[in-house]
Amino acid sequence: MPYTPTFTPETLTRADVDAARGPQVLEFGTNWCGWCRGAQPHIEAAFAAAGADVPHVKVEDGPGRRLGRSFGVKLWPTLVFMKDGQEVHRLVRPQGQQEIEQALRQLGG
Repeated sequence: MPYTPTFTPETLTRADVDAARGPQVLEFGTNWCGWCRGAQPHIEAAFAAAGADVPHVKVEDGPGRRLGRSFGVKLWPTLVFMKDGQEVHRLVRPQGQQEIEQALRQLGG
């Protein structure tokens, strides 16, 4: 599953994420967030350039959203790079494609 364009309401629990095997990227934000929209070209290009075959899960975040709170998300977008249920890297408000690509490559994507 490559780049995902739209944030969706929580469909995963923290237990689901912790039990997941292999790499995945959780992106916390909202569809209306200016910072999130501004980062999308960089995120999409990084997934394409890295040849990432890593699940990209866009989690709609906000007050009372448990998954975002369990990761301590405070600013959007926040990308959490996971491998076998463990966080291995985090980018908050990424500024460019290269830092995202580097994190994807380190993840093995």
